[in-house]
Amino acid sequence: MPEATNEFRKFVAHLEEPIRTLALLCVSFGLRISEALALRWSDVNWLQGTVEISRGIVMQHVGDVKTTESARSMVIDAELLAVLKSWKQTSQFAGEDDWMFASPVKIGRLPISYPHVWQTFQDAARRAGLPQFGTHTLRHTYRSWLDAAGAPIAVQQKLMRHADILTTMNIYGDVVTDEMRQAHSKVVRMALRDLN
Repeated sequence: MPEATNEFRKFVAHLEEPIRTLALLCVSFGLRISEALALRWSDVNWLQGTVEISRGIVMQHVGDVKTTESARSMVIDAELLAVLKSWKQTSQFAGEDDWMFASPVKIGRLPISYPHVWQTFQDAARRAGLPQFGTHTLRHTYRSWLDAAGAPIAVQQKLMRHADILTTMNIYGDVVTDEMRQAHSKVVRMALRDLN
């Protein structure tokens, strides 16, 4: 696990805003890139510390998330919420209905494009001396960090928002909220440790 953590640190050190915050969100929630790019500022409930995952964007077309289980309100750790507030304060597109990762090229009408994010990830990975680093790599990292944090498999399945959960896992329902919050906080600590 330390190797994955060190690789992530090397990688994120070569990212600039807003891609840096995008990567932190993806690795802290296991978001698919289509879900992260489709976030609007109105999806964040700053008082309750939650983010609503409710849409995806593919080839700059907004649609539904991948599965019905993917649509979910997620608790945001206080440290990650501070990262989001910092990005919002510096973003030129900070209105409630603006895309969280709005494209300056598109004058904020659309989020930054997937090809731009993918190329930025490749460039950062190369500068960090890492092999090819796809956008889905952060989802895999999230899953392994949940495991390292000691999150029970039922909690992992809920946090990953998988649609194809086993019947035996369904009996836990939403009773795991505190465990989900604790596991999320541990993952955020891994993501933010030693970052400036």
